[in-house]
Amino acid sequence: MLVWERRICMIVRQTYLEKLKLMRDKKIIKVITGVRRSGKSTLLEMYRDFLVSSGVHPSCCQYINFEDLRWESLKDYHALYNHILENLSPNEKNYIFLDEIQIVPEFQKAINSLFLRDDVDIYITGSNAYLLSGELSTLLSGRYIELSILPLSFKEYWELVGGDKKTAFNKYYLNGGFPYAATIDNKEVRLEYFRGIFNTVLLKDIVERKRISDVKLLEDVIRFLFDNIGNIVSTKKIADTLNSNGRRTTSGTIDNYIRALKDAFILYEANRYDIKGKEFLKSLEKYYIVDIGLRNLLLGERTRDIGHILENIVYLELLRRGYQVSIGKLDLLEVDFIAQKEDKRIYYQVSASVLDEKTYEREFAPLKKINDSYPKYVLTLDEFPMGEDGIEQKNIIDFLLEEN
Repeated sequence: MLVWERRICMIVRQTYLEKLKLMRDKKIIKVITGVRRSGKSTLLEMYRDFLVSSGVHPSCCQYINFEDLRWESLKDYHALYNHILENLSPNEKNYIFLDEIQIVPEFQKAINSLFLRDDVDIYITGSNAYLLSGELSTLLSGRYIELSILPLSFKEYWELVGGDKKTAFNKYYLNGGFPYAATIDNKEVRLEYFRGIFNTVLLKDIVERKRISDVKLLEDVIRFLFDNIGNIVSTKKIADTLNSNGRRTTSGTIDNYIRALKDAFILYEANRYDIKGKEFLKSLEKYYIVDIGLRNLLLGERTRDIGHILENIVYLELLRRGYQVSIGKLDLLEVDFIAQKEDKRIYYQVSASVLDEKTYEREFAPLKKINDSYPKYVLTLDEFPMGEDGIEQKNIIDFLLEEN
């Protein structure tokens, strides 16, 4: 399966590979983060293959995956540091790949010492934001760059599965973009694969790390959030809903659970931005899930949520393209997404269709009220996009297949 997964990544993860190539031999630690099974390990394998093909001797590449029992003895940072030193090739540049390093207690001490050497280029991965928190962030301040990995974009997915793009999009819409899941045709097997990812993240990255005792309550919170992607929610609303259903909890507990889900890269938060006041608001955020496949595992496939699922897909695509994404507030109106990158800004509305006159007015009205010259788009599944007042309507599939 490793070879197969590596072959998939060789085909479709070229964007991330090119970013690593640009970082090569720079005096900075490369930190690759993302949800489990999104392709971090295979990206390292692919990059290591590139290094060897470019002339680096295999002995100059040390790769350690801390989920592999063969490396159990290196889960002590002293042992890890000494092992790496003992295996360095003298008078050569050495490339150190440490996969899921958050498993090693106080690993940051080994990393910090290795960083002092001029003959090493360090790459580490982790499935939890803990990797860049606390002492590590303090020790390595200004010494690392983060590369965030997401599951497959639709463009990558289509390159993998081939065929008619509309058929491929319908599958992507239902099954999400985890690389290996895209190769599984049997629905039951695919759901079991999702279940394995979910259970591993739940237990290893959330329950164990955050020492959560009420796992059932955590699952109820996850179901609520998955069921409300694209809706404005508050911790009080979640707590009130669960309390009314007989689950005793508080806003503080819900806030801790949401933070844990974000740290595990399962959930992403979009803050609201007051377009007129030009400031971020401190409440009533929206949340989006890292992959629709996990949502379908818990809630089943739901065609009635098409608008919010499309929003989720567009939100993740904007993140992949390097934008900071927020929700726009304009008086009583709302803009689905404001995508910001340096001095570049784009406004987006997302809807399944705007062929209905009321829907058309609802989606175009907020964009018409924005008094600036930044690009404005309405993304839909409609075959024959329209537009007015400088607002361009685009087909979502075409948008997802654009060059970044």
